[in-house]
Amino acid sequence: MTGPVPELADRAVACAQRLLETDRVLLASHIDADGLTSAAVAAQALERAGIPFEAVFEKQLDEAAIAGIAAREYDTVLFTDFGSGQLDVIADYERRGAFTPVIADHHQPAETDTEYHLNPLLVGLNGASELSGAGASYVLARALAAESECEIEHENRDLAALAVVGAVGDMQASSGELHGANAGIVAEGETAGVLETGPDLSLYGKQTRPLPKLLEYASDVRIPGISNDANGALRFLDGLDLELTRDGEWRCWSELTSEEKQVLASALVRRAVSRGVPAGRIDGLVSTAYVLSDEPVGSELRDASEFSTLLNATARYERADVGLGVCLGNREGALERARTLLRDHRRNLSAGIDLVTREGVTVEDNLQWFHAGDRIRETIVGIVAGMALGNGGISREKPILAFAAKNDDELKVSARGTHALVGRGLDLSAVVGEAARAVGGDGGGHDVAAGATVPKGEEEAFLERADAIVGEQLG
Repeated sequence: MTGPVPELADRAVACAQRLLETDRVLLASHIDADGLTSAAVAAQALERAGIPFEAVFEKQLDEAAIAGIAAREYDTVLFTDFGSGQLDVIADYERRGAFTPVIADHHQPAETDTEYHLNPLLVGLNGASELSGAGASYVLARALAAESECEIEHENRDLAALAVVGAVGDMQASSGELHGANAGIVAEGETAGVLETGPDLSLYGKQTRPLPKLLEYASDVRIPGISNDANGALRFLDGLDLELTRDGEWRCWSELTSEEKQVLASALVRRAVSRGVPAGRIDGLVSTAYVLSDEPVGSELRDASEFSTLLNATARYERADVGLGVCLGNREGALERARTLLRDHRRNLSAGIDLVTREGVTVEDNLQWFHAGDRIRETIVGIVAGMALGNGGISREKPILAFAAKNDDELKVSARGTHALVGRGLDLSAVVGEAARAVGGDGGGHDVAAGATVPKGEEEAFLERADAIVGEQLG
């Protein structure tokens, strides 16, 4: 078995063989879009291989969560989208005979290792941009299909669609397309007939937002007179020689013909040029779209970006079961509940951005930060921090750190940067991990996005250390 990521083939086979030798498995996963799709890919692969399992989700895999997992008394625990960074604690439980861990993750590993460990960073691949947690689960799923005695249709290649949703949700397509090991998964999804790709307008909401809202809310490429301007977006659309309404309602981008899309996109580019938008930003108007072929046109599940946002709106509000249900094909109760949660999620994000824009950030020598307390949920403060970069006068030239209340004694810290800063040497996983441990907390993640938990009252010491580390990294 080689699969889409040959470098991980041997590790994937070893993990698959361990799972196939197990009577039952506890599947433990993270709660974001990548974590939910990781769990969904693994769950379907286990079911198809005839392996009984139970799924649990954790916001953070700390020592208390690992102890709770051990208390469930499963011989084998499959960790997806986390586990690598906590391997020192997990290995301690393994040595005591509590369970055997199988890990499919993409975060920075602890120095300890274990026999069944599937992580791109262990074979020289970038876990922040080349393979997500869902991608690691997909590699494992393909190995399970190859090693199982069961006849599995498509050899689990149809699960590539969910793996792509996870990668997109993990911001691995922020450069305009998925690359590296992710590209191999995309190719397998296209072969299985579950994915379609191609150049398209790189605005969020192409499936579901009416055209005026699609343009008004476009944030990645801001066009003066259209972005954040409801009347301006309407005037722009009214000036096109196109029939963009039907039965008195505005159409969505997904409903347009290829010719209509071309006319609208060309007009957008001309407007951007005329308003002085830099050429590099104009190029960002077009990116690779990832379409789930089996989902209906006009559904948020058809577009990988919209699908991932829907998933983020479930488990971050303690409803991981809803997100998993949607991933597993529940198109009635779970999908409607997810849509309700998404509406609430959008309101909360909007309120969070308003708060940060209104109060601003504190700028240090090498980073900037804000403290939301209990005014922004700790499960979404990282999303707000990422959205704030470049908005409302907040610079993209320095990484941003955000604090939010986690409980009575601890704070959640979320850190976000840009790929340009990473190119200069920024590694936020190292920043928050080292700074958090210096004040009695812990953290980790990726170079461009990371998180930590620190004791309340230690913010000043944490920031001082983090600012110094960023300064060292960026020179």
